[in-house]
Amino acid sequence: MRITLDYGRTGMDVELPADRVVGPLAIRDATPLADPQAAITRAMEDPIGSRPLAEIANGRRNACILVCDITRPVPNRLILPPMLRTLEARGIARKDVLILIATGLHRPNEGVELDEMLGQDIAANYRVENHHGKNKDEHDYLGETPNGVPVYLDKRYVRADLKITTGLIEPHLMAGYSGGRKVICPGIAGLDTVKVWHGPRFLEHPKADCGIVEGNPVHEENTRIALMAGCDFIVNVCLDGQRRVTWVGAGDMIKAWESGVRFVEGVVKAPVREAVDVVVTSCAGYPLDTTWYQAVKGLTGALPIVKQGGTVILVASLSEGLGSPEFQRVLEENPDLAAFKKRILDKDYFVMDQWQLEEMAKVVARCRVKVVTTGLPPETLRRCNVEPAASVEQAVAECLVRYGPQARVAVIPKGPYVLPYLA
Repeated sequence: MRITLDYGRTGMDVELPADRVVGPLAIRDATPLADPQAAITRAMEDPIGSRPLAEIANGRRNACILVCDITRPVPNRLILPPMLRTLEARGIARKDVLILIATGLHRPNEGVELDEMLGQDIAANYRVENHHGKNKDEHDYLGETPNGVPVYLDKRYVRADLKITTGLIEPHLMAGYSGGRKVICPGIAGLDTVKVWHGPRFLEHPKADCGIVEGNPVHEENTRIALMAGCDFIVNVCLDGQRRVTWVGAGDMIKAWESGVRFVEGVVKAPVREAVDVVVTSCAGYPLDTTWYQAVKGLTGALPIVKQGGTVILVASLSEGLGSPEFQRVLEENPDLAAFKKRILDKDYFVMDQWQLEEMAKVVARCRVKVVTTGLPPETLRRCNVEPAASVEQAVAECLVRYGPQARVAVIPKGPYVLPYLA
């Protein structure tokens, strides 16, 4: 059986034994919108739970629009033009509109990346700036949540007269689903906020997981934080496997997002009758699989259907290496993930991006991991607590010997975009 896995910009074709394969597990069919930009315009004119954007923009002096960074394939080139036209028609001058890239604690996006994300015309003719999560001076302190999270958010957004957010709703390994409130926290949150909100107290909760909203403390807390900042209007979309727009929702930050989550739940869930020995998966290709930090999401997405002691085989380009210097540091300092889990429960230890290693620790506690990539050498992969593999075919063959003639192999070509579960 020949299957194409998402890998970098090109994909990776693999040949798997058809008699062993479960799947491929895929996003369910959803009809792409024939004219997505027209649908976005209509959504802004007939929003969910709020007045139209044109009415809300009336009389506002300036606007700040949050957009996701390069690691999220949000179709900003479709979303932004009708939005910007609406603001200008309502008297907000182009010079008074800031497009703020919600990098969270990721690196800034600059140069050709801005052209790719926003389109050359918008990148050249609007004020576009990056959020810098580690620069405390760029944040306003809004107080502390009832759960003890100090709230520091980018002052450029907090002080804006009109606050707009954009985003993509898809499964998320900690917050249930992305989009909505998430572009505010962690998108424009400071390090002092993220390190508590992304700390073990929240992430070790059993409901801090992919596809779970109700009772998920990570989701509940960043919603609370986003409400402290305020949000006048959102525009969120859903995409299919070819990244075509299948749903658009605009309006109230909570109500419009919840509508999108209901749509996504009907599309991304893929049932499996029983747990499998092996899962072959990806991190959905570019831009999600450029670093090991991001690629961990492909592993956590497979956990619901892999047996204890099974194996996950991941393909990821890792074209930018491991990730941030801080993530590299936490990897180097913690070769033993069981010891690391104990260490982070001690409040005296903290390194930025440790939360992704915490998620990785959940993976290796359940299964073995083999990684196929051209982006990192074998010795580096071994330091990440995974086994390098020359090819998917070789990795699968080794697993079939290990698990025997009844072994089953689930395949998830688009990785974390699909939400597998035991039916």
